[in-house]
This record gives sequence, C-alpha cells and structure tokens, in this order.
Amino acid sequence: MDYRQAGVDIAAGEEAVARIAPLAATTWRPEVRGGIGGFGGCFALPPGRYQRPLLVASTDGVGTKLQVALAVGQLRSIGQDLVAMCVDDLVCLGAEPLFLLDYLAVGRLDPEQVAEVVSGVAEGCRRAGCALLGGETAEHPGVLPPGELDLAGFAVGVLEEGQQLGPERVRAGDLLVGLHSPGLRSNGYSLARAVLLERAGRDLQAPAWPGAHRSLGEELLEPSRIYAPAVLAALRAHPGAIHAAAHITGGGIPGNLRRVLPPDLEGRVLLGRWPVPRIFDEIARLGPVEDPEMAQVFNLGLGMVLVVAPQAAEAVLDVLHGADTPAQVVGEVRPGDRQVHLEGSWH
Repeated sequence: MDYRQAGVDIAAGEEAVARIAPLAATTWRPEVRGGIGGFGGCFALPPGRYQRPLLVASTDGVGTKLQVALAVGQLRSIGQDLVAMCVDDLVCLGAEPLFLLDYLAVGRLDPEQVAEVVSGVAEGCRRAGCALLGGETAEHPGVLPPGELDLAGFAVGVLEEGQQLGPERVRAGDLLVGLHSPGLRSNGYSLARAVLLERAGRDLQAPAWPGAHRSLGEELLEPSRIYAPAVLAALRAHPGAIHAAAHITGGGIPGNLRRVLPPDLEGRVLLGRWPVPRIFDEIARLGPVEDPEMAQVFNLGLGMVLVVAPQAAEAVLDVLHGADTPAQVVGEVRPGDRQVHLEGSWH
C-alpha cells in the first residue's frame, strides 16, 4: 500500500504549490524576502518608519459561508472574505496589515480547486495592501470527505507603540461612524442557512427574492468589503481623529462596539440611519427571527464602526468616501455603563 491509496496525493500537492506560487507573488511588497516553498516566509519591517514598532496579529476563518460557496460551486470570493476577516481586525487597533498566511484543509486535493480559493486570497491581499507570505494546504482523508474544505488565515500588522486605538481614547461626545456592508460578510451563516435553505426551502439558483436581479447564492456570496485601506487613509490624513474601531462580526453591532468602550461610557446607535441590505429582511421574515436576535447575530449593513472625535467626523467621512467606502454618522458615545443601545427600527 502507498500514501496515495491511503488518500494523500503528493503529486497533486506539488501541482497545487506550483499553481499557488505565482498567485502569491502578485501580492508581494518590497519587504518580502525569499519565495513560496520554504519552511517559513520572511518579511523585513519597513526600515525607518517606526521608532518602536508594535506587531499586531489576528487569525480567523470564513465559517459556514464555505458551505454556500461549495453548494454554488464558486470558491473564489471566500478567499477575499478570509482576508477581510483578518486584516479588518488588525486595523481596529490602527495597524497596517503587512502579511497573511492561509491554511486550507481538504478532503481530497484538487489543484484547480485550491488555485481558485488561493486566487481569491491573493485578490484580497492586493486590495488590503498586504503580502500573501505563505501558507499550508493539507489533505485530510477520513476527516473531510472529498470535495469538502476548511479555510483559515493568520495576519500580522504593525503600528507605532503608543498609537494603538482602543477604549482608553474614547470620550463622551464622540461620534459613531458606520461603514456600510453590502451583505452578511462572513458571519451568521449558520442561522441564514437554517432559515433560508432548510426552513424556507429556498433554491440558491433562484432569485434572492421576488424581483431580485441576482440569485440567492450570489447574494449570500457577496464578498466582504475590506475596510483596512480606507481606515488607514483616514488615520494618516487626520492623526488623532479616530479613537477606536469595532469590526462588526459575530455578536453584531452591540457585541462588537461594546468591546471598544470604557466602563463609564455607552454607545447609542440610531437604526435607520444607513441602508440595510434586503437579505436581512428576508432572513427576519422567513425565520421568523426576532429583532434582538438579528442584531446579535448579523451586522445589519454595517461592517465596521469608527469612534471619531466630533470635530473631525466630516473630515474622516470625506477620506472614507474618497476611498470608495460609503459611511455616515450613525450614533454617539455618552456617559453610561458600557452598554450599546439600538434605537429605532432597521426595517
């Protein structure tokens, strides 16, 4: 018996690496040293830019959005989702994303499938301005069935120590600037799938809703917008204007915004101030899912919330809009007990 009979194809793995290497090379920054194929990726910190460089690390995956991508047969967009989940966590501290490594586990190694996923990761890295420095593709026969896969990523960023964003900078009177999300990003898909596909029996190939111009599968696979470049542009254009940033992932607006508030302040978010994608109405209606549960699970159309000094809000909005990132003031910070209050209705 040999390794291939046991379910692991070494030749397919080598072919996958050969396909991945040129994709990774399209993302490299001048600081990258070496190439794909070694036992580790090397990256030199930008010389002269930092007096006391502080490295920031983040890791994440794309969750059960993978199941939708596999069912539709379109895997490229989940690579961009992976990058967004990692680098948009980094920028919440004010860090510039430097590089990312991906981990792809498959039931049976298909070099074409691997290349499709990694091409999306590379596209996401180019959008984020970070290098795809390396990664790992693992074949797990007996653990994952053929055709199944899982995807995770690990990203590293850098900032000047002492300049990190966070609760200690937040003040009463700060304004909340919400950055629009055109879809679910990569959160809440277990509930979305349970409602739309299992309970309502919706077809991924059918219109997302009556009169929709694209299918339900296309709607659910809307790539996650990558906010890091726009937020970094605002940080550089207006130093000190942004006090904190919350990436709206699992836990929704209340759960994530609370993480960047000090104990004596609370957030007030005015629902209805921003456009909420129709897909959230469909989930709420077909579940039915109560509003508090929707707010706890989904982003409801905001992928990130910045806490901004009130006198600088318009200037920050101008930079965000110039970076093709729709955003608007959606609330404020006021004295309280670190809770986040959603007022009004998003329907």
